[in-house]
This record gives sequence, structure tokens and C-alpha cells, in this order.
Amino acid sequence: MKTTPKHDERMANMTFASVYPHYVAKVEKKGRTKEELHQVIEWLTGFDEKQLQKLIDEKVTFETFFEKAKLNLNAHLIKGVICGYRVEEIENPLTQKVRYLDKLVDELAKGKAMEKILRKK
Repeated sequence: MKTTPKHDERMANMTFASVYPHYVAKVEKKGRTKEELHQVIEWLTGFDEKQLQKLIDEKVTFETFFEKAKLNLNAHLIKGVICGYRVEEIENPLTQKVRYLDKLVDELAKGKAMEKILRKK
């Protein structure tokens, strides 16, 4: 699925710190916890809570965030539509990774079982 260069650039330059509070609010509003959110983020990126806080404090962009991440080998199993885009068809690698994270947060907020979110077979 095609995204525009402008959209991809906007995603790359957005800071993780600016989006993180929205992730927390979204999952907590639906009865999930910040700890569960951190578990999901760690599964995708390899960042533990301490590393995550450091990235938030440094106000890194999503580009830097995902450059530093060790993407889970099963991330390609994340499929579905988020923000009008089918994640498995997004051509820009960085935009796809950001949407992977959005999709996992969305699944957590919708009450999906953790083992399914973390793509455990």
C-alpha cells in the first residue's frame, strides 16, 4: 500500500515521546495497564522500561526509535488495517514499523489476549 512521501516524512520526524502518552491513555481507558503496554513495546522493539524512558526523555524521533530497536523476528506476522492502511502492504519500512506499533497498541486496547498480540503460536 502506498503512502505519500510527505506522510512518511511526517512519521519519521514525529517524536515517540509525543505519541506515547496517547498510547497509555488509549490502553488504560479500555482497562489495560501501562505494564501491558510496555510488554507489547518490548516484544516489538526489544526496549525494556529503562531504555524506553531514556528514549522518551531524549525525545527521539520515530526514525531514531526504530533505528535503535531490535525488531522482533515475528513482527511480519502483524497484519490488518490501522489508520486506513493495511500494515502488511505498507512499502516504506519505517512507516510500516510505526504502524506495527500502532496495531499492537490497538489490539491491546481492544482486549485481545496477550499471547495473540505477541504472536505466540
